[in-house]
Amino acid sequence: MYDDLVNRLRKSDNPSIRWKLRAGALDDDPTSASMRRLQREIREGAIVRTLLARRGADGRIRTRRDVYDKWHGAHWVFAALADIGYPGGDEALVPLRDQVFEFWLRDRYFKEFTATSRQQAYRGHGVPVMEGRHRRCASQQGNALFSAARLGLLDATGDALVERLLHWQWPDGGWNCDKNPSADTSSFMETLLPMRGLAAFGKERNDAAAERAALRAADVFLSRRLFRRRSDGATISAGFVDLHHPVYWHYDVLAGLAAMVELGRIDDPRCTEALDLLERKQRRDGGWSADARFSTPSKALKNNADYVDWGSGRGAMNEWITVQALGVLHAAGRA
Repeated sequence: MYDDLVNRLRKSDNPSIRWKLRAGALDDDPTSASMRRLQREIREGAIVRTLLARRGADGRIRTRRDVYDKWHGAHWVFAALADIGYPGGDEALVPLRDQVFEFWLRDRYFKEFTATSRQQAYRGHGVPVMEGRHRRCASQQGNALFSAARLGLLDATGDALVERLLHWQWPDGGWNCDKNPSADTSSFMETLLPMRGLAAFGKERNDAAAERAALRAADVFLSRRLFRRRSDGATISAGFVDLHHPVYWHYDVLAGLAAMVELGRIDDPRCTEALDLLERKQRRDGGWSADARFSTPSKALKNNADYVDWGSGRGAMNEWITVQALGVLHAAGRA
């Protein structure tokens, strides 16, 4: 069944699926001539044209609101390009990177104030500090950092994102924007992307501090077996054991496992139960389905609309999820 599935994905009409298969599940050299040709096909393909359809003459994307406009603002387009195998180092994307970086490095993110209630936290200007913890949605800066690293577009400005993430990191290794003063545990959703961003930055720049911070963050997930509460072993959230693509700023167990591959922690025994769960979700035809989706495919500028239709949901194999699952299982020695 494995060989049949691989052959099926090799014949996909989508060059990103073929690239992800070869890079993640077949260990092909990403710098080889054939892989570079495949990335050029991705850059010239329909998905990239769709993602960049609203890019202006200045190279920036403008929608109804700001870069975080879900799911078609510049922030999400930049992240999608990083995910699909777009070739690294393309200077044409520098204006888009700068647009995203400028937004997440505004003055407000360098100011902080002490708050003792939710009302105070929301009224203040800057990042609230409650009970000694910065309440910041660090997934935003983390996603920007990760995307730039994956696209080979890190510059000195990326160092400022790293500094902010390290400054906001909680004692348990993660991040959280919960304005409840009693909240003292990091959030999976707010920790996943900063962890990946710092790991990617650390690898690219050989930055030991960023790598250490990423590994500290990994324990937020590993200590909970990627989806279970430490207190009673119950599933933290029903959505954590559903599969989605894209996950955007959300979390599910496949995204957690893929992050452990990136950090070199997929062989940690605490990943075992999540890997077992992923295998149980495999379909009879060998692939995996999307259990749910966070977006609505639409060219219209409306909330939660994504320019790209990322594939089928329940009842059919989703190539994006399938190729990611294969990469995880391959890295774990289970393929």
